[in-house]
Amino acid sequence: MSYIPVNEPDLSGNEKRYLAECIDTGWISSEGPFVGRLEAGVSAKLGRAYGVAVCNGSVALDIALAALGLGNGDEVIMPAFTIISCAAAVVRCGAVPVLVDCDPTTWNMRVDQVEALITPRTKALMVVHLYGLPVDMEPLLKIAAEHGLRVIEDAAESIGQTYYDKPCGSFGDISTVSFYPNKHVTTGEGGMVFTDDEVLARRCRELRNLCFGQRWRFRHEALGWNFRMSNLQAAVGVAQLERLDATLRRKREIGAVYQEELAGVEGLQLAAPVGPGAENVYWVFGVVLGVEVPFDAELAMKHLHQLGVGSRPFFWPMHRQPVFERMGLFGGVTCPVAERIGERGFYLPSGAALTDAQAKRSAAALREILA
Repeated sequence: MSYIPVNEPDLSGNEKRYLAECIDTGWISSEGPFVGRLEAGVSAKLGRAYGVAVCNGSVALDIALAALGLGNGDEVIMPAFTIISCAAAVVRCGAVPVLVDCDPTTWNMRVDQVEALITPRTKALMVVHLYGLPVDMEPLLKIAAEHGLRVIEDAAESIGQTYYDKPCGSFGDISTVSFYPNKHVTTGEGGMVFTDDEVLARRCRELRNLCFGQRWRFRHEALGWNFRMSNLQAAVGVAQLERLDATLRRKREIGAVYQEELAGVEGLQLAAPVGPGAENVYWVFGVVLGVEVPFDAELAMKHLHQLGVGSRPFFWPMHRQPVFERMGLFGGVTCPVAERIGERGFYLPSGAALTDAQAKRSAAALREILA
């Protein structure tokens, strides 16, 4: 019986045709036309004025924080439960990440914990929409407005998701997405930064492209990065974007299969089907083992692997990351929900190319190891 990978993208659209066009025309670098097409297409989908394509979603965060001018000693309030890219970007620019715990049902950041953490050094809030549901944006935006804080919105996992019918990725002063292979739109590797501010957009484009001079190309007034996206990557992304609505439908179909197949299984918390202002789009289908289950996520995933089913652990909380512990960050911080789901949470095969039969087999394997 064949192994079921945790993610397999659906590349059945115009990906090959557009890649061939890049090769036939010789436009394979970042100056090819597909880059602009992808920037315009995703920006329109998110309702944004400007989109700046980069080589991955992690560096999109670096550019976003640099463009906002965040630096030494500035505090950025952010979720404890997220990918390390978010905190790493804060640390790399010299700012200080301040953590909030996550909601036990949606797994998104606890907005009700944010205001108590604001100090005179707080300059920004970093929002991360996780695992298919959006953060509750309305109260968070109100807090940001009342305290004059910037909002950085990481919508890496939420391309096509909405919050009360407004696109995720449209809320921040600056927002980012990822085009990694498990995202709703993939370019293999890639990402994008969005804003409605022309000055911020121009700054992002400069930072992405080594801050080349406007008049004299190789005279630099500032330091940037080479974070450009190639035309080859963008060609795949344009084809993916054409099929985004179908991908989102398929993701929800996969989520529905898992909800049905795993309903009522003791000792198992399933991904919440709804959250603030949205139905789950099931970027991945996550589960959390109850405390009564006598093994953790690591052992569960080992057993799934032996049964021919791929899986992947949940994010490890930021305050428990060894690299940050060695740096002396987050001393005394506790986030009990993030700690529990970090130890006991994982997700099942969820790629857009997953079949119903594969989803049912994955669910059966999980039921077997919990029996």
